[in-house]
Amino acid sequence: MERPGHEDVKFFTGIEVEHSPAFGHKTLFVVGRQSVLDIATQLMANQDITHIFFGANQSFHPGATDDPSYEWMRWEEMIKSFVDTMYCSLDLDVRHVENLHDSCLCEKRKFIPMISVKLPYINQFNYNAVIKLDDTGFNKTNPGVWVHSLHDLQSRSTFTDWSKYTNDEVKK
Repeated sequence: MERPGHEDVKFFTGIEVEHSPAFGHKTLFVVGRQSVLDIATQLMANQDITHIFFGANQSFHPGATDDPSYEWMRWEEMIKSFVDTMYCSLDLDVRHVENLHDSCLCEKRKFIPMISVKLPYINQFNYNAVIKLDDTGFNKTNPGVWVHSLHDLQSRSTFTDWSKYTNDEVKK
């Protein structure tokens, strides 16, 4: 994702503004896959951080290499280095959720899967629009399906305006 002032950025810090379990936490945002040592160095320099947000700026792309399973393993190892001691989010596109279940991350109490579902022009849907949380096939992996009114999902208590994303501090 292109963000003004975030060109070639690997790290930035700020308060988590999205309404996840880490809402309000001082956060280290990690863009792309970085070395564990570089992340630990950032944490030492910012000791009040209680949350790491991996895949910031929509930078999680494990299938973009010749060996996606190896890339997944490298992301998982990076996150596992920190998830036992602090909250760790991974911002991943919905198309990657099946691969996430192959890792051990969802077993970690402090892991927050931030499943991103891109839905352009959301305000142009009528009042009858619904979001269906489905399965990969009939009775395959889930006990059934869940259908939520799109209108009900758009509550003020879960909304984050784009202006809230402008107070981060870019790290070199």
